[in-house]
Amino acid sequence: MATWNKKKITLESGEIADAQAPEIISASRSTDIPAFYADWFFHRLEVGYSAWKNPFNGVKSYISYDNTRFIIFWSKNPKQLLPHLEYLKSRGIGCYIQYSINDYECDGLERNVPSLTERIDTFAALVEQLGVGGVIWRNDPLVLTDTISIDELLDKAAKIGDQLKGLTEKIVFSFADIAVYKKVRANLDKNGIKYREWTEELMHEYANRLSEMNKNRGWNFKLATCGERIDLQKYGVEHNHCIDDELIIRRAYNDSELMKFLKVKIESIPQNNLFGEVTHLPSDAILLPDGKRYATRGNNKDSGQREFCGCMRSKDIGEYNTCIHQCEYCYANTSKEEATRNYNTHNANPMAETITGR
Repeated sequence: MATWNKKKITLESGEIADAQAPEIISASRSTDIPAFYADWFFHRLEVGYSAWKNPFNGVKSYISYDNTRFIIFWSKNPKQLLPHLEYLKSRGIGCYIQYSINDYECDGLERNVPSLTERIDTFAALVEQLGVGGVIWRNDPLVLTDTISIDELLDKAAKIGDQLKGLTEKIVFSFADIAVYKKVRANLDKNGIKYREWTEELMHEYANRLSEMNKNRGWNFKLATCGERIDLQKYGVEHNHCIDDELIIRRAYNDSELMKFLKVKIESIPQNNLFGEVTHLPSDAILLPDGKRYATRGNNKDSGQREFCGCMRSKDIGEYNTCIHQCEYCYANTSKEEATRNYNTHNANPMAETITGR
């Protein structure tokens, strides 16, 4: 479990409290902050802190944003971030967005997301501000049902990928692992979705065909899976680092404080000597956008995540049971009703310390 520097903060009530002061924020694996709580988040960022309740024991703790240098956003509809990105720049805070775009419009799996056309327009608008690499396409989870086959999932991916060509560097996908996650299974059963489990054979087939599509359609995306045990490297599919220190370094290598936190060393790319001999870079070298330097970093892996999660250390500030996209396969909500109740309490007190307004 990642640990962070602690500091004393003054709450809006005037009380003094202990707070974690993380350098990297995840906003959020637990809910869709950009879609539903963007104004709350940026208000709390300006105030300097927010509160968070542990999902397992309900204990309330505080997060100070005094040391925050980078934010990773996760969303199915990050349009509400657009007016706030300039504020992040003014604060010297970097970011990138994990943007989940699926084409389940006719399948009833994502009832409260905007149209596919609108979501792709939002993707392009975000790239215009953040640049290619600042927005990552997540095509997940991949759900098999009695009406959705591998052929259909690939057709859906082709439809999206053709429109995102040139706008992103990577596609991240995951296979819906329904049997393992009780919430997901319960939600699908409750809503009458006749799902099918992925087998290793089906995963290999999907990865192979997606890889061929990536080449044949000229996308040239990096392919990666999120949190999957299965090895698909022979199809050019890597294990992803959704909180990715390499990407953070490429986007924020001029931030000396953040580089210090990530244990980064930056060196000049060596020139050939007089005899034309090449000095080879370290195997883990990260080439920087200036074309003149490379970086190496220490071990930043978050040991508190799932076994096959490659994420780096970050502090997630979201809370479960607060997302109202109402996706049928949701892992973050116990029920749609509870999520709606919490969203309503948020709206009654929208700038409170916590997302729920309590």
